[in-house]
Amino acid sequence: MPLRAHEAYELNHLLMGCVNTLNNMGVFLHQVKDPELKSLLEKQLDAHIQDYNVKVQWAKQGSSTEKLNVPAVPTKSAGTPKPPTAVSPNPNGTTHDDRGIATAYLLGLKANGKEYASASFEADDIQLREFLIDAFTMSNRHAYEIAGWMRKNGYYPGEAASSTYLDALAHTYDPAPVPAHVQ
Repeated sequence: MPLRAHEAYELNHLLMGCVNTLNNMGVFLHQVKDPELKSLLEKQLDAHIQDYNVKVQWAKQGSSTEKLNVPAVPTKSAGTPKPPTAVSPNPNGTTHDDRGIATAYLLGLKANGKEYASASFEADDIQLREFLIDAFTMSNRHAYEIAGWMRKNGYYPGEAASSTYLDALAHTYDPAPVPAHVQ
């Protein structure tokens, strides 16, 4: 069955996001200084190329049986997070520093991941739906790794919730009773 109109529109938008990601990664790989960040970008580039090529196959043929190589769940980030460091925009910049590279890439992953999730709800073709779910998972796992690198370097602030808030949260919700027909 050919793609339905809404699937084709979603696919076009997702392909544009892939072109943007791949173009940015090409530039980023020439400018990145940190060896760990460079390694993450190089490792993740192959998945983005495969993701793009599968989408091209969908666009050209209206189908694909290729399965996206979804990366394994990343291990917890190594290293102790550094305290957040200040940043200011640089509208006169001509290159990206490592923080700028990681920030731009992370925001792109998060935006594309949201698009994949949304498009997966709209896909009528079950193979397309499964591919989009895999693409969401890929973006999610890549974003986790990049955010971990950023936290470790003081570029992505985050702190534990206060014990007061956690206590209030724990006392706000009680478990739902299981209906008799479910037991």
